[in-house]
Amino acid sequence: MAVYTHVPAEDIDAFLSRYDAGRLVSAKGIAEGVENSNYLLETTGSDGRGHRYILTLYEKRVDEADLPFFMDLLDHLGARGCLVPRFIADREGRRLQQLAGRPACLIEFLTGISVTEPTPAQACAAGAALGELHRAAQGFGGSRRNALDKQGWHGLADKCGADFDQIASGLGERVRQELAFLDAHWPADLPQSVIHADLFPDNVLMLGDRVTGLIDFYFSCTDIRAYDLAVTHSAWVFSHDGARWFGDRAAALGAGYGETHGLTDAERAAFPILCRGAALRFLLTRAYDWINTPADALVTRKDPLAYLRRLDFYAQADAAELLGA
Repeated sequence: MAVYTHVPAEDIDAFLSRYDAGRLVSAKGIAEGVENSNYLLETTGSDGRGHRYILTLYEKRVDEADLPFFMDLLDHLGARGCLVPRFIADREGRRLQQLAGRPACLIEFLTGISVTEPTPAQACAAGAALGELHRAAQGFGGSRRNALDKQGWHGLADKCGADFDQIASGLGERVRQELAFLDAHWPADLPQSVIHADLFPDNVLMLGDRVTGLIDFYFSCTDIRAYDLAVTHSAWVFSHDGARWFGDRAAALGAGYGETHGLTDAERAAFPILCRGAALRFLLTRAYDWINTPADALVTRKDPLAYLRRLDFYAQADAAELLGA
């Protein structure tokens, strides 16, 4: 589960008194996610009609100094029509608070559900929403370094060290070889922008085939724009274990992105390499968590080998296959 900091209902009700949100009716911990503590709040609402909000308490993985970047980004995107949850200010105009010894924010609630097995139509809608995000991000003045760029990959690999082979024999050598390949071939001149960097299906809210919200921007950063599509590709077009590839989903994802933004010729040519980088990034973070998460922890560890299988697929694929040319 993803409630690391437990907050009594009385304290949440007192927290809400700073806002025009009404009184607390119920507070339920949200199990999804591994970065923060999240609660779904139901309140009476200032108009007596009832409202829902998300209360987020930021744990150690999110740097409090980064929160103004995330807040300003979501304001920018929301003002340009993107379906993103904005941070709510209290009566004194403050969006960042303290609760239970943690930085805390009250955030808009968006309707919709996260799909577990996307259809091609849903993949198309997700691709279109990502393209809209990239269009809306133009002109945003903020910048944040990607802590999980190539330099970050090397750092994670060094921390895992010999423990890689506890996960699978030869994994450490496979990672070393892939890092060397990406060091030599990673594109240096592709367009950059603010990207989501974590647009998995559980970060896209949908009703049927329609996207109703994009959430969880806490990995958002400034990096290669097409890399964002590669991350999304790796998350949407494989089975969960990475053993099965869905070409119809991949073609739909690419088509949806093309409807609202599209790739340049250079981005398209580099796409297989960007996908290899995306697969390695999640292999490494999952491997690190696998090695360092205690067996009795409440968080369920995610299988790193699911992304090794994706990486192996990407290593032999071309752009036409990946994007459904």
